[in-house]
Amino acid sequence: MPSVNFNHLLLSLSILGFSYIASATEETALTRYQHTIQASESCDACHAKNQVNVFKSAMANDCMECHSSDENDVVMTVSEEQDKKYTDIYADRVKVAPPPDATTGMSVPILYDETRIGKEPNEMVLIPAGKFIRGSDQRLPDEGPKYEAETGAFWIDKYEVTNLQYKQFINATKRKSPKHFRSRTYPKGKVDHPVVFVSWYDAHDYCKWAGKRLPTDIEWEKAARGTDGRDFPWGNDFDVNVVNSPVRWATLHMDGTTTPTGAFEGGKSPYGLYDMSGNVWEWTDSWYTQYPGNQWPSENYGKLYKTLKGGSWWDCSFYACGVSAPSFNRSYFKQNIKNSSFGFRCAKDDK
Repeated sequence: MPSVNFNHLLLSLSILGFSYIASATEETALTRYQHTIQASESCDACHAKNQVNVFKSAMANDCMECHSSDENDVVMTVSEEQDKKYTDIYADRVKVAPPPDATTGMSVPILYDETRIGKEPNEMVLIPAGKFIRGSDQRLPDEGPKYEAETGAFWIDKYEVTNLQYKQFINATKRKSPKHFRSRTYPKGKVDHPVVFVSWYDAHDYCKWAGKRLPTDIEWEKAARGTDGRDFPWGNDFDVNVVNSPVRWATLHMDGTTTPTGAFEGGKSPYGLYDMSGNVWEWTDSWYTQYPGNQWPSENYGKLYKTLKGGSWWDCSFYACGVSAPSFNRSYFKQNIKNSSFGFRCAKDDK
């Protein structure tokens, strides 16, 4: 869900004539990040109303990218949830030193031209049948309650679907190319980056074309966190060096972007899957519904929105969605929404 980055935010605030001072310490990109995601009051609780209105107006185009229809740019409203204020416990667990450089923890450069993943549909990993811990009791009210879920055996892609792989699909089906493609091909250097600007329909149809399907959100979460209830694919402690996340880019003082699929060896899930946290949000086949025993009311539950999992490279702190890296995190959008932080991977039944 692309939006104003930190540099844009600070510039806007400076133009409006005010700035945020991070208590008694020197302000850093990370303290600004924590300030934003921990804030439980609206912007105008601290800042003058007219200043806030100007800033929000400047963000209109960014909002349109996620909350408008593809056909005519009519804004699709999403109702505000009841009592959605919360304190993100993970904000205090991301007090990390910045990586030495943008490729720290990566096994490949950010940009290159020769594929290492290949153009054929992704290789898959078998996830065994059985129980696992789903959800969390410690963060957003729609992420819980934590409970023991169960799946049958299924297969899931080892990697997110790449630009090159998606290009084979649009060439074969004559489908319209994604927004970031030019002359029906992906940007130079991004051969193995996850394809973005794909709707749920695009993801669904690619998987069907490849002889697969989209995973359910329960399957996706099990594949991401295993059976021990860990918070992240790699364990319980956030590590800026093993994930393409907003915190990583904030500490580097750089604008975020996607990275090649499978670049972070240290960020693999217990089943050996890559990028199950960060890089791009991934469409699932599931509607956005309540978990068993969830008592939190929301008019958004039901067959209205499809669930996405995994978080992304983009800084979604404006939406108070927190660190976004935990495996139990989820988002929900209309099926036709496309932007530069939505992608997908495929699954398949074990027959």
